[in-house]
Amino acid sequence: MAANRLTFKAVMAQVSVPATSANLGPGFDTFGIALELRDRYAAIVLDTPDFDVDVTGEGASEIKRDKNNLVIKAMMRGFEFMGQKPKGIELRQLNAIPHSRGLGSSAAAIVGGLTLARNLVLSGDELLPDEAIIELGTEMEGHPDNVAAAVLGNATIAWMDNENKGRALSIPVNPAIKCVAFIPESHLSTKSARKLLPESIPYADAVKNSANTALLTQALQHRPDLLLNATGDYLHQNYRREAMPKSLDLVDKLRAAGVPAMVSGAGPSVLVLHTLSEAEEAEFIKVGGAGFKAHKLGISPRGVE
Repeated sequence: MAANRLTFKAVMAQVSVPATSANLGPGFDTFGIALELRDRYAAIVLDTPDFDVDVTGEGASEIKRDKNNLVIKAMMRGFEFMGQKPKGIELRQLNAIPHSRGLGSSAAAIVGGLTLARNLVLSGDELLPDEAIIELGTEMEGHPDNVAAAVLGNATIAWMDNENKGRALSIPVNPAIKCVAFIPESHLSTKSARKLLPESIPYADAVKNSANTALLTQALQHRPDLLLNATGDYLHQNYRREAMPKSLDLVDKLRAAGVPAMVSGAGPSVLVLHTLSEAEEAEFIKVGGAGFKAHKLGISPRGVE
């Protein structure tokens, strides 16, 4: 934490943060990918002890409009890390990322808030670099995968170091890979989904999952033809089936047809990473039926900006 008092900028800072998908099949709490669907936030520091929050877009009716707003909480954590909290904050949120669908809405709020704090402080880039944002974001989120992708863009590999701090690196995604997200109307909290995970899994499943996780690194960068095998999961998806049966049924149908489908994060959205033709893509989109809305999303090479 910085020892000196901060100089706050007397201007409004703006950031945009990408949606993210995590796990990507076998890479539980490790792999993430940034998608071209962005929340946008703007904030300014106030000289009075007020927290003025305005929210439009996704989740607007549910989001807190006081100091307990997640973006505000992340901003205050960032200011605290740099050495000094302001008296108050004015925040404007324009949300595009669906909430509780496995597309990283909470990670976007956290990373966006931390980045706003950095941008509102003179020398903020030095006091709160990306590495610190990943560390603090992981601390707030509880796992590093979505946070890493929201900060760095592209695909990411994240881990907890020996001091239990979040760390990450970005890996470029092969330009031939395209993304489709099947987003349902139903919600599922990450907390609820995690409660269904077992304490242990069979040894044979662990071996298969380890192999696929290693293969995924190559498939994303150099061998997209291996995505179907590389996105096969033995660690978490089926254990969550009772919480999102329609999502897992869709994953099963798509994979049986040779389409690399997986649950997006904690669900219930389903993500497809593929290199199929437009005609083939149109055909597999039909499999989603009325229960899912298919969105063609670009893979974002940039994180928060």
